[in-house]
Amino acid sequence: MGEAADPGTAKGRVAPPMPWRTRLAVLAAGYVTDATRRADGTVNRRLLAVLDKGVAASAAPRNGVASRDVDVDPAVPLRARLFYPCPAPAPVPVVLFFHGGGFAYLSAASPAYDAACRRIARYAGAAVLSVDYRRAPEHRCPAAYDDGFSALRFLDLDASDPPSPGPPPPGLPALDVSRCFLAGDSAGGNIAHHVARRYALAPSAFRRVRVAGLVAIQPFFGGQERTPAELRLDGAPIVSVPRTDWMWRAFLPPGADRAHEAASADAAAEGVDAAPAFPPVTVVIGGYDPLQDWQRRYCDALRAKGKDVRVLEYPDAIHAFYVFPEFPEAKDLMLRIKEIVAGTESSN
Repeated sequence: MGEAADPGTAKGRVAPPMPWRTRLAVLAAGYVTDATRRADGTVNRRLLAVLDKGVAASAAPRNGVASRDVDVDPAVPLRARLFYPCPAPAPVPVVLFFHGGGFAYLSAASPAYDAACRRIARYAGAAVLSVDYRRAPEHRCPAAYDDGFSALRFLDLDASDPPSPGPPPPGLPALDVSRCFLAGDSAGGNIAHHVARRYALAPSAFRRVRVAGLVAIQPFFGGQERTPAELRLDGAPIVSVPRTDWMWRAFLPPGADRAHEAASADAAAEGVDAAPAFPPVTVVIGGYDPLQDWQRRYCDALRAKGKDVRVLEYPDAIHAFYVFPEFPEAKDLMLRIKEIVAGTESSN
């Protein structure tokens, strides 16, 4: 049962002003999830493929960034899309990226995420490996976490390892995996945390990879109760309580509730206090995101474990704002990611 609203959580304006084209794109994003979700709890993948038609990788640079699809683990199968700036100094740092979509929707080839990863690569001067992890409800927790960790292990391979990623194509810079950053938004931010946690509990298993930072953009955590932000922002773009309730039911293991470590920020932080290799975390929070209270709990949980947490607040930002480049906050976040990857971020 949700908690009753008090006067301090009265519903008000649920979105900032935005251009009409952006408003249509935001409405369309919500429509895709609702239109493809069946009453029996499954997703209509055929319809989703029509509504979210993926774009192809491009060896020819687009806006200064080329891309190629790679096989991470053919046995799963697990693939990822590698973005890299052209020309680029060698070697370049690597951002291991996980897209959002409530664990059930979207892909590395989705137009919004192809474009977003291209922008990250261009701004940060880094390679971005965007993981096409398995999606719920066909593949529940921990499949997405397993895939994310497999992608991190893939980066640890070198030319002498079987299986090898293969020789780099012309123009692909060398990758400096000793400067590896984990990043993701929404469900992808949740996945990035769990991959960082697994890494930090056994860093000696990696010969070459060193995780230098984690960027959790509006990470998706939750619980059974309704928070003040969820009540106040009922009707906000992209995120709604019915949608997130369905997503947790689709992703959590059978019989699990939201006290599970996949959903609970407190449970997700367990063990990181004894893991010195757990990286510094930057958490991005938007003022029009109904999930913001859960994100603050995540920050509190990590700080309680003695971890380094920095918060970037965007008071006028909706959930997933950064995939809409017309928002000024989207460009600002790209500049902040550039600072993080370069190791020059300010304390402001």
